Amino acid sequence: MVSSTRASRPAWSAPTSSRRAARLRAVALVGIDGSGKTTQAQLLADTLTEAGHAATYHRNAGGRRWLGRAAHRLGRPDAQRLLGRDGMLLVESVLRWLAIAAALLASWATRRTAIMDRYAVCQYASLRAHGGRRWERLVRAAYRIFPQPQVTFLMAVDPAEAYRRIERRGTDEESLTYLAAADHAYRTLPEYPTFVVIDAARPPHEVAREIRAHLAGWLAAEDSPTGTDPLWCGVRAASSAPVVPVQARP
Repeated sequence: MVSSTRASRPAWSAPTSSRRAARLRAVALVGIDGSGKTTQAQLLADTLTEAGHAATYHRNAGGRRWLGRAAHRLGRPDAQRLLGRDGMLLVESVLRWLAIAAALLASWATRRTAIMDRYAVCQYASLRAHGGRRWERLVRAAYRIFPQPQVTFLMAVDPAEAYRRIERRGTDEESLTYLAAADHAYRTLPEYPTFVVIDAARPPHEVAREIRAHLAGWLAAEDSPTGTDPLWCGVRAASSAPVVPVQARP
């Protein structure tokens, strides 16, 4: 069961009327495969845009699905058997770096809020889950040029439930062992205390409502001194108090 505890330091806070210059530039949704981050990221981008807050969805994939298909065509069971573990992690790190760079450049050029489906922390978690932690310092150095999203949502779901979702959609494959390792990797990252952790095991509309609630303060402050916005009517605005990160299920 997901529970909340108050952090001693704020991971992020919504802008108040005295900080109206702040603009919501980037929001990242991260988590293990099958956690629903793609569904929620696309929904959030559409919802924000419809409400007058121009936003663009960016899928910052590392190419593992494409590499897996290539491996199958070449008679190998997966990308790791095709490229080797280190080779796969190198290619994945490069492809994700390029995807994030392109997304940030597009956001800067258009001044649209970037809704990031995966971000740099996903690569750090992937390295740890695949046993490539010795490369993490190098990859972090390469990714250091990217600014931190103002809000990062960690979509928390039990690995067994994530595995069932992946099996139902039938478009890719992940082992339960890897999903459990990835879940552990996210929760042990140094960035974990800054995440807003969402219980993603609930129905999608409930998850979406909680995400909007966390962003309400940002968008209300952008819109008007009174903090009103039709999109967020009836949704609790995030306060300027320290964020309450949610501890993921062990």
